[in-house]
Amino acid sequence: MKVSGPRSRRDFIVRSSALGAAFSASAIVLAQPAPEKDEDKVSPPEDLMREHGVLNRILLIYDEHIRRLEAKEDFDPAVLKDAAGIVRKFVEEYHEKLEEDYLFPRFRKANKHVDLVETLLAQHQAGRRVTAQIEQLAALPARKDEARKKQLGDSLRAFNRMYRPHEAREDTVLFPAFRGIVSEHEFDSLGEDFERKEDQLFGDEGFFKIVDQVAGLEKKLGIYDLGQFTPK
Repeated sequence: MKVSGPRSRRDFIVRSSALGAAFSASAIVLAQPAPEKDEDKVSPPEDLMREHGVLNRILLIYDEHIRRLEAKEDFDPAVLKDAAGIVRKFVEEYHEKLEEDYLFPRFRKANKHVDLVETLLAQHQAGRRVTAQIEQLAALPARKDEARKKQLGDSLRAFNRMYRPHEAREDTVLFPAFRGIVSEHEFDSLGEDFERKEDQLFGDEGFFKIVDQVAGLEKKLGIYDLGQFTPK
């Protein structure tokens, strides 16, 4: 580039300095790492749905005990008591309390799915009564009494019969509608509240610890292998 005269040289220096600064700024931007996406962040509905997955695996454990009761096969009462204990501590005292404290009031306030919410709440209360019966009847003396064995089978069937449609209705109606009745900020904040509550009750990675416990019970019953459920 040809540069002549003091003014031309001065303009050239100014333009060169500006161009250099622009390149430097671009280099700084490119050098900085892109903001990381929080891939581990779980939304409130997703959190509740995956907890339903834990409940579904407990229902399969109950199914196996129903089968053994009907076939008059023996079983380890500790496995059933542990399964019912997970239902009480993880499902009823944690998962359902989240729904009752954070979801149900917001649906009532928004006047959305109010009848469904009232039915779900009544089923939570009924489920707790049935869980208490299962824990009591799973004790060894109860299993040696035919009348109490029948009562145990009836309690397990009643629990499964209620909770399969219960969680299906939540997954397909209530949870998908939740985002539409809260702000984006509130939606994200609740996800953090759920995670914090889970950590307080079950420790870091509490959900996965519960899943491991359920898997251990499945292995004891011989129903852990997923392939066995494939039709022949």
